Amino acid sequence: MTVINRSALTWRTRDIVVTAVIAVAFGVFFWAFGPVWSALTWLGPLQNILYGAWLLPAIVAPLVVRKAGAALFAEVVAAGLSALLGSQWSIDTLLSGVVQGGAAELVFLAFMYRNWSLPVVAAASLAASAAAFVHDWLVYYATYDAAALAGIGGFMAISGIVILPLVAVALVRALRRSGAIEGFPA
Repeated sequence: MTVINRSALTWRTRDIVVTAVIAVAFGVFFWAFGPVWSALTWLGPLQNILYGAWLLPAIVAPLVVRKAGAALFAEVVAAGLSALLGSQWSIDTLLSGVVQGGAAELVFLAFMYRNWSLPVVAAASLAASAAAFVHDWLVYYATYDAAALAGIGGFMAISGIVILPLVAVALVRALRRSGAIEGFPA
């Protein structure tokens, strides 16, 4: 029987601080990206090819600290800061953070916080995208027809399974090369 990686359950102060810093950076990014996102509505469903940007903390933070709860913690803190800064989606931003971070967290948990390979990261990214799609469908797209929903969902899935994992891995590699995450397993 495989058990959860013990080191994934023990958070050090530096794990908390680094996860919080990642979350704050993305919270500011979310707040700044919101108007850009809204300006791209003319793209229709294609706009959702960029959806992975909203999910980055749920993938980047766990890749850096490799701790149970990092995906949920980072996504919720980022969403909360974005809401405090005046996100156009207000308090719903927090619900989105819980749903998105929680879905990614479940995939990392399924692998007992032991496997951080690209396929696992892609699965966590896709899970976060799928959870985001369900949330957005219920909250924002309830009146959309099946074709529009299929387009939105399809582009969100592409963003989640291809773009998000590649961008997240690239960001973590850049952080590693810069020395910013020295001493972390990433």
